Amino acid sequence: MPAQTSYYSSDSWPGGTVDVVVIGGGAAGLNGALMLARSRRSVLVVDSGTPRNAPAEAMHGFIVLDGTAPSEILARGREQVRHYGGRIVFGEVASVEPAEAVADDLRFTLALADGRSVSARRVLVATGLRDVLPDVPGLAGHWGRGVVHCPYCHGWEVRDEPIGVLATGPASLHHALLFRQLTDDLVYFSNGTQVDRDTRARFAARNIRVIDATVTGIVDDDGALSGVQLADGTVVARRVIAVATRMQARTEGLDGLKLPMEDLPDAMGRRFSSSMAGTTDVPGVWVAGNATDPTAQVGAAAAAGALAGAHINAVLATADTEATLTSATAGTAAA
Repeated sequence: MPAQTSYYSSDSWPGGTVDVVVIGGGAAGLNGALMLARSRRSVLVVDSGTPRNAPAEAMHGFIVLDGTAPSEILARGREQVRHYGGRIVFGEVASVEPAEAVADDLRFTLALADGRSVSARRVLVATGLRDVLPDVPGLAGHWGRGVVHCPYCHGWEVRDEPIGVLATGPASLHHALLFRQLTDDLVYFSNGTQVDRDTRARFAARNIRVIDATVTGIVDDDGALSGVQLADGTVVARRVIAVATRMQARTEGLDGLKLPMEDLPDAMGRRFSSSMAGTTDVPGVWVAGNATDPTAQVGAAAAAGALAGAHINAVLATADTEATLTSATAGTAAA
């Protein structure tokens, strides 16, 4: 991962209270910020500079932007948010928690690891997730290139290659069928997971070879993935490994919000719980993107951020109206 300073310079830190602080500068966070900034809301985006898709050369599966480098998409997104007055800063969130309300309106205090802090009326959590790979020597070194996870994000680019599916759990069984659509040469490495008789029959019907031996490492050939090593020393030649990662929502610094979380099916990971438009059980806090929808691609994450941003603006509009009405009523009574 490049140093943070190689990405872009931070905007100035705001004084006073902002309408919304957005935690996360990926597609969901930036699109949420865009919607809010275009509604003339004061917005601060805090970006740790560690997007999930940083290792990928290009983003796919989203019309118009298909094939665009993730870094370029984020750079253009930041430019657009700033065009409407939004602020974006690099920083690691140390804490964020509810604060004392002001005139019956919610408040939150966010602090960065460097000591800076800001007050916000509402919070949008768009921290994304962390892909946890199996502990197989050599696997992580090829992540995002020879080791992939999504047939829709990377499938076309690895079509017709000798592909191996490294099983991590029940979800890997369906994973194999999706990658079989992309190549005639597919090997399923069960690696200690269960493959029942019916599944083996289905795999055999699709010409998917099952290898039950333990995988002990990934073989590298001058920087390129070339095979999978088994416990008996055998090397099975492969150019691509598909693996269903364990997807963990990024929670650093968010404990003070006490956001509810839930496990994903088939031990696939853990996410923040959310409802319509990214609302949560914590008043004043929304969540969008991979932090709550781990399977969302860039387009879906951006759309979720936009929906959450619009919903936050609507809630703030109501709060502003109520505050103005209360103030006007009090003034009339005093007169």
